[in-house]
Amino acid sequence: MQDDELIEAAQAAAGQSYSPYSRFPVGAALRFADGTIVTGTNIENASYGLALCAETVAVAKAMDAGVRGGLEAVAVTGPGADAITPCGRCRQVLNELAQLGGTDPLVFCVGPKEVRTVRLSELLPHAFGPASLD
Repeated sequence: MQDDELIEAAQAAAGQSYSPYSRFPVGAALRFADGTIVTGTNIENASYGLALCAETVAVAKAMDAGVRGGLEAVAVTGPGADAITPCGRCRQVLNELAQLGGTDPLVFCVGPKEVRTVRLSELLPHAFGPASLD
């Protein structure tokens, strides 16, 4: 049941998307070990390179709220024909948050007809993170 609630939170977040250029609303939801769920949505900009992905927005909100450990699961949803996965930048941003708590969260990649479940480490093998700087 928790996984369905996380996916629903991501879908609701997509409803807040500001995506007038791509018309591709994306929602993300992060679940932490204490049950906290933090959501984000994509925010586009006329200067395309300044757009923010839903996952990055959710991570920034979590960090701003002091939620930094215990990332258990992530759900990402969008309107494409297939289940969507986080882009490379978002995989790195999610990895940073996960490594702060020593976790390898499940990532629910949600599409209109399917949900793919993978570990973040499968999406970003041999990741660069805080430990790489030691």
